[in-house]
Amino acid sequence: MGSDAAAAAPRDQAWFDALFAEHARAVHRYFLRRAPHDDAEDLAADVLSTAWRRRDDVPEGHELPWLYRTAGFVLANYRRKGRPVPVEELPDDVDGEYAADPADVVVEDEKVRTVLATLSPRDRQILLLHVWEGLDGEALGRALGISRGGAAAALSRARARLRDGWNERVEA
Repeated sequence: MGSDAAAAAPRDQAWFDALFAEHARAVHRYFLRRAPHDDAEDLAADVLSTAWRRRDDVPEGHELPWLYRTAGFVLANYRRKGRPVPVEELPDDVDGEYAADPADVVVEDEKVRTVLATLSPRDRQILLLHVWEGLDGEALGRALGISRGGAAAALSRARARLRDGWNERVEA
């Protein structure tokens, strides 16, 4: 048995409990920003149950980017189901419970929403992982399934397209 196997922490219930305690809230917030609030908890649970089932695939030291990448797949599957969002679930104002998270306020801003809508889904994903989830560098690359350099280049291009879209909107 190699020293790597001996040094690696076991992927047991204690490992999962620590993973859950450290990252469950971030995964839940990820879905609160992207899906109906009523479904966010179930979607987060799907990601965490996947982490348990595939615990040997979760890279040591890069758990959160792996969870965000998995969350992207779970969200894509959820959206393919085409579940409608009832209008009564949308907040009337952003001064209530939703104002606590700046991401919710940004999404409510019509100008920002309009410019984000002009971007490709990939550019939106990159920007939101960076801005909302705080990922950059290697963590962003892991969440996207690309290299650190590829993530930096993709982020730079997405920022440039966002800036161009914003400038076009302001000039219009």
